[in-house]
Amino acid sequence: MEATGIDVRSPVDDRLLASVDNADAATVARIVANLRAAQPEWEALGVAERSRWLHLYRDWLLDHADDLARLLQEETGKAWPESRAEPAYPVHVINYYTKHAARFLAAESPRPASILVANKRQERLLRPYPVVGVISPWNFPLALAMMDALPALIAGAAVAIKPSELTPLATRAAVAGWREIGAPDIFACVTGAGETGAALVDEVDFVQFTGSERTGRRIAERAGARLIPCGLELGGKDAMIVLADADIERAARGAVFGALYNAGQTCVSVERVYVVAEVYDRFVDAVVAEVGRLRHGAVTPDYGIDVGAMTVAQQAEIVAEHVADARERGARVLIGGSRRGEHYYEPTVLVDVDHSMTCMRAETFGPLLPIMKANDVDEAIRLANDSPYGLSASIWTRDRALARRQAQRLEVGAVNVNDVIVNLLALPLPHGGWKASGLGARNGGPYGIRKYCRSQAVLSDRFPLPLTPHWFPYKRGNAERFARFMRTAGTRDVRRRWRAITGR
Repeated sequence: MEATGIDVRSPVDDRLLASVDNADAATVARIVANLRAAQPEWEALGVAERSRWLHLYRDWLLDHADDLARLLQEETGKAWPESRAEPAYPVHVINYYTKHAARFLAAESPRPASILVANKRQERLLRPYPVVGVISPWNFPLALAMMDALPALIAGAAVAIKPSELTPLATRAAVAGWREIGAPDIFACVTGAGETGAALVDEVDFVQFTGSERTGRRIAERAGARLIPCGLELGGKDAMIVLADADIERAARGAVFGALYNAGQTCVSVERVYVVAEVYDRFVDAVVAEVGRLRHGAVTPDYGIDVGAMTVAQQAEIVAEHVADARERGARVLIGGSRRGEHYYEPTVLVDVDHSMTCMRAETFGPLLPIMKANDVDEAIRLANDSPYGLSASIWTRDRALARRQAQRLEVGAVNVNDVIVNLLALPLPHGGWKASGLGARNGGPYGIRKYCRSQAVLSDRFPLPLTPHWFPYKRGNAERFARFMRTAGTRDVRRRWRAITGR
């Protein structure tokens, strides 16, 4: 029996949007069992037929993009341009992976590595995990759920998504669209709170999680106990480094966009900036001017707002705590610095910050931009690496060769040069964190779809052999000849080794 439903309320005005099921363990087990039963037929369709269904689903997503965007804005409080952009991302994921899936999933036939198996045809097959569980967060409910679910579906797996209980509506509607096109019943949305997610981990064959480090560690432990693989994208504290030759105006705009997009609730938000001393004052002035031009507050169903609500009231409280801690330790607020209602915090710029302050060490996940002066590029790199997290970073300079050299010194999974956030759109490149920012990656060309598959080795004879001398029963002559053959086959100087073995 399912537990009591969960009310979903808008962060904009606390309006009740809907009530969704809070699935218990038995319900989750039943849903996954049904997916598991249907998955072999889905896999057997082959890449071309699965891609045909994904193309039909792509068309459904395009046809219903505005409806999904409205749901996203209601349940997250995003500005309208951000809500409209999110349903488009899954379309690009479908296009990329259906275009390349046949090649990415093709069987491989490597050449024999040894004469011992020279007669064997060797094949490496990719077989999907039967059921993939995707546990997605509240900040990008649709995009993050689909960017994991869609490659798994194309690979031949069945997929169960457990969206955040705070923002389940757009994801639930999108999964319902799969049923509307008449596609095979191998895609489900399971709504519920933390216990529902835990039950999903207990049932599936692979789990992909995006969220907090604390929850990610618990999921990794639970998956490890079951000996199933997991992918984790966890916290971030992304650093931006501005060098003396940077285009300061562009860097300032990039910092503001990178820090305040989606009210700062982005895994790869700019969470701290290190600016070399020569251009520090210019950069700070430009940032403050840019923030001062932003429109923020209650969202509207049009283009009247740049920075919208914070989806979770607790996250607004964390921002307030980080600002208060910084102020107590000597930081100055140049603009913003106040909470405006339960779900709103003003876009805020902090200066005179250092690493004793929480805002420079812990993930803020809100509209806060702390800026620190660095003596030179070496100090900036050292400070950027002084973090338990390593998701991504950016370097701002006109010298591309310098940027590439410095990028290789950063302990992060991705580096943007003169840009922010854009690495999320680079599907051929992996998006994954180092250190406490996670395990594994998403995207990454072939990796992005192969991660949802198990490798299977298949060996078969190229032509029949009359004898298999190393089989039972052991006979001295056969055993000695086979031992000499094994030793000889392993050498690269056959004549010398043969003389050493035989004495001739």
